[in-house]
Amino acid sequence: MQSSGGAGGVELIKAVPVRHPGRWVGAAFILLFVALAIQSLVTNKNFRWDTVGKYLFDVLVLQSIGWTLLLTVSSMVLAIALAICLAFMRQSDNPLFRYVAWFWVWFFRGTPVYTQLVFWGLVAVLFPKIIIGVPFGPEWFSVNTETVITALVGAIVGLGLNESAYLAEIFRAGLKSVDNGQMEAAEALGMRRSKIMWRIILPQAMRVIVPPTGNETIGMLKTTSLVLAIPFTLDLTFVTNTIANRTYLPIPLLIVAAIWYLVITSVLMVGQYYIERHFGKGVDNVMKAPVKEKPPATTDPILKPRGNNLA
Repeated sequence: MQSSGGAGGVELIKAVPVRHPGRWVGAAFILLFVALAIQSLVTNKNFRWDTVGKYLFDVLVLQSIGWTLLLTVSSMVLAIALAICLAFMRQSDNPLFRYVAWFWVWFFRGTPVYTQLVFWGLVAVLFPKIIIGVPFGPEWFSVNTETVITALVGAIVGLGLNESAYLAEIFRAGLKSVDNGQMEAAEALGMRRSKIMWRIILPQAMRVIVPPTGNETIGMLKTTSLVLAIPFTLDLTFVTNTIANRTYLPIPLLIVAAIWYLVITSVLMVGQYYIERHFGKGVDNVMKAPVKEKPPATTDPILKPRGNNLA
């Protein structure tokens, strides 16, 4: 730093900013890499961008996107419903509930999702009929398993059951993040334990639950590519692979699938952002809770408040 004389004998300091040559070198490497990537995308004819444009809005591809979204939404709805029950069971005072929930999480987290999907594809071999009746007694009703557990149903059930084990642990962590004083205060008011969970604990836990649940939803979108194990042949990955095998052009069709997965993931990320902002009001720095402003104080002696008047 250098100093120079100023007016009135005050010595002024001339500050020299700290130089960061490493930042400029890093930025130069990044820009060089981006330029090379863009050049490759534009000049490399093996990407076959004409083929990408041809099949990007193909009817079969668009239909497969709808099936993929149906699998994702249905599986997550099933998984969330089961996970809430499992999380409450893990918090229950009943040891049977706790052990059953623990076994569920242990089993479905401990086996690969692909193996579970293969099982649901072969469930009709293990159980040809679904029978309802008295155990070791008369049969009331029976139906062929293949007519009930179709490829679509098997895919939704397989993905939902597997995901419920992961979400159950996320929900349990969210419930435990709420201070025990909230439960004690609600019990002191005479509220039932089930009502306390739904009305007091769960809304506060959502701030912790939403971010990882959003990540699991995005992961579920990509996990639907494994439903070939059932087999379910209408999802985005299978349809693009089928077109690639027919045209002998795998790379353009992989790009088509990647583009659509990125588009759907981007939409889900935007939705996750707004949900997080909603449940983070008053806690996170994303969005402040609404506060009622105080009216400005008046100096008019006529409107002066009369409280604490000792005169």
